[in-house]
Amino acid sequence: MDVMIDSNVIISAAIFPNAKMDNFLECVSEEHQLFVCSYTLEEVIRVVKRKWPERLRSMEVFLHRLRYHFIRTPSLDILDPDIVIRDENDYPILASAIISEVDVLITGDKDFECLNLEKPEILTIREFIEKFS
Repeated sequence: MDVMIDSNVIISAAIFPNAKMDNFLECVSEEHQLFVCSYTLEEVIRVVKRKWPERLRSMEVFLHRLRYHFIRTPSLDILDPDIVIRDENDYPILASAIISEVDVLITGDKDFECLNLEKPEILTIREFIEKFS
């Protein structure tokens, strides 16, 4: 299965590691294909520079070691105009997930909860672990 992760998932895994996150990353790495889009990577670096500048190098190392398929974030005009998300910064992530045809988008962002999409299925880390590991 193809799984895309959002920036909040990457930040949680790298900055606040725990058993749940380790279990999630192990499951995705061993049993599925992990995808990350360019917008997410840029957002991760931007957030870490702003909130935890002393951890920037460790984040870069984490990203370098993480095995994933890279997706260039497409233009937003591919999205159905009827799709509405409260935070406009979430549109690039959703567009990337749709254009890359991933099966699941993993995010902790509650703004995605209101979407009723057939694909990708939008899950939290906990929901993904319960369903697939």
